[in-house]
Amino acid sequence: MTDLIRHEATPDRPRTVSGSQDRNASGGSSPRELWAGRELLWNLTLRELRSKYKRSALGWAWSMVNPLSSIAIYAVVFTLIIGVGAPKGNPSNMNSFTMYLTCALLPWNFLATSISASTGSLVGNANLLKKVYFPREYIVLATVLSWAVSFLIELAVLCVAFLFFGKVVFGWIPVVLALVVIQTVLVTGYSLALAALNVYFRDVQHFISIALQVWFYLTPVVYPIFNETKVYIPVRLNRFGLDIPVRRIYELNPMVHVVTAFRNLLYDGRLPGAASMVYLIVSSGVILALGWAVFRKLEPRMVEEL
Repeated sequence: MTDLIRHEATPDRPRTVSGSQDRNASGGSSPRELWAGRELLWNLTLRELRSKYKRSALGWAWSMVNPLSSIAIYAVVFTLIIGVGAPKGNPSNMNSFTMYLTCALLPWNFLATSISASTGSLVGNANLLKKVYFPREYIVLATVLSWAVSFLIELAVLCVAFLFFGKVVFGWIPVVLALVVIQTVLVTGYSLALAALNVYFRDVQHFISIALQVWFYLTPVVYPIFNETKVYIPVRLNRFGLDIPVRRIYELNPMVHVVTAFRNLLYDGRLPGAASMVYLIVSSGVILALGWAVFRKLEPRMVEEL
């Protein structure tokens, strides 16, 4: 860590001990400043990667054991007990609930683990933030990027697993990588806002675990929106004399479009719908802008609160 601090300190940007110095009128770091210190961001990301499974017997194997165990549990519960079936891939004709589930569970886990880890990242690095100046956003970005690396490893294993079902998905890898970038933008927006809020309101980190559980079941991870025999999320619903556009409200959730896009690419073997992708790109950009605005607003007094 000393090497990281020494590397970041420059004649025109001296180290400070308080960390409360305002860099600009609105607080936070400018895009130019963030880009200028990208090597520090890379080093912080490597630090997160090295420490993630430090002193564990299985090491990086845990990045596969955790999702595989979740997939096994959900597959047993939802196929054998509840009886939820996966729709056939269109046009792939694939019919495997396990693979259908995995295509959605991996991007969900990326979002959930990134947000959970990022929310407490500033508080967890309080000593570092008090000792030296560097863009505070780097702590959150490094956390998200470290989980993005784990996500990419899991996706690589998933692509190989499809070969055992006679399906080659390697041709879709460039589009999948673009989708990973879009989701990373989305996750970063949420993470920046929640990490900053958690500095001032420590209840946020406890609330997040509950919110993620609710969000999980509001996202079609363990169930399809519809299949050949049943519609799980109706288009409209009449309740109390009101005609409620249930499907449209449901699809306001950006993660609906994320998991649907991954399933379209890997399970179905086709491009996601244009309207869905436009909504996902726009909503991800808006959430990143809002998250960064919240972070910049709360950053000036952040170190004092730590």
